[in-house]
Amino acid sequence: MLILGIETSCDETAAAVVEDGRRVLSSVVASQIEEHRIYGGVVPEIASRRHSEAITAVVNGALSKAEVTLADISAIAVTYAPGLIGALLVGVNFAKGLALSAGLPLVPVHHLRGHIASNYLSHPKLQPAFLCLVVSGGHSHIVDVQDYDTLNVVGRTRDDAAGEAFDKAARAMGIPYPGGVELDRIAEGGDPGRYSLPRPRVDGSRYDFSFSGLKTAALNILHNARQRGEEISVPDLCASYRRAVVDYLLDHFSLAVRERGARHIAAAGGVSANRLLRRELENLSRETGAALYLPELKYCGDNAAMIASQGYYEFLKGHTAGMSLNAFPQRDISAGL
Repeated sequence: MLILGIETSCDETAAAVVEDGRRVLSSVVASQIEEHRIYGGVVPEIASRRHSEAITAVVNGALSKAEVTLADISAIAVTYAPGLIGALLVGVNFAKGLALSAGLPLVPVHHLRGHIASNYLSHPKLQPAFLCLVVSGGHSHIVDVQDYDTLNVVGRTRDDAAGEAFDKAARAMGIPYPGGVELDRIAEGGDPGRYSLPRPRVDGSRYDFSFSGLKTAALNILHNARQRGEEISVPDLCASYRRAVVDYLLDHFSLAVRERGARHIAAAGGVSANRLLRRELENLSRETGAALYLPELKYCGDNAAMIASQGYYEFLKGHTAGMSLNAFPQRDISAGL
């Protein structure tokens, strides 16, 4: 079964063709990073316009690279939530029109379910159940994946996401957008013990996160140094900050893994490409004996192959939508349409 996936939740216009939820026949991504770098972050209006301009060519490119036509496609999967509403609407409306004209089923896919499904592409033998740390620019969750379409949130951020915390701290250090990736690279050459940063606590939940205080602490280090005329070692601050964020993520995820007796664990989302996080997850796997699954780096960021993969399993469960399908900027991962 071939699924055409479409993803436009933020600043990547993407389309892919995936066979039986596991085998990627094509994956095309048109990135807007260079344009948004001018502004230090994603400008929603610009993102929506660029999606509108690129989506037809991207979808045609995915079909062409897979050497298939719409007649070979079984269903069209599209990200409908969460994300930038204008960007999502471009993908949803394009997918609706394409599905209607081709007479194909339309499958709505939650963006975070798609990120988790990136592991199915990298690990064809992986099946639920497993515990997954989902960390991206807009989301930080611990998710209990009970089945392909049954996912429950164990813990989540109360404010900023890990990826957002990385990007904002990087921007304050003068690192250009997207700063999280570059911060990770610079941190490899720094001293993680040079600067002291807090490990926040959240009242009322053993597994929830809060990154706003950690981000503020890094900004205060920079501000205070400038007031005193002191020079900041950017590599050392990057390393110290990265260590604090990863320690915080692993502290909560490790607690969930151990208390729930998880035997299979995974990570997903853009921050799952972070070098230190991947190393620490490997350590956690060795300590607990839980099998670890990490997506290939090419599937960590936003892409449509992951949407097509999850779309395959949603389609098998009968989760399709009609022409009334709408986009949503926020949607719980466990919620249906």
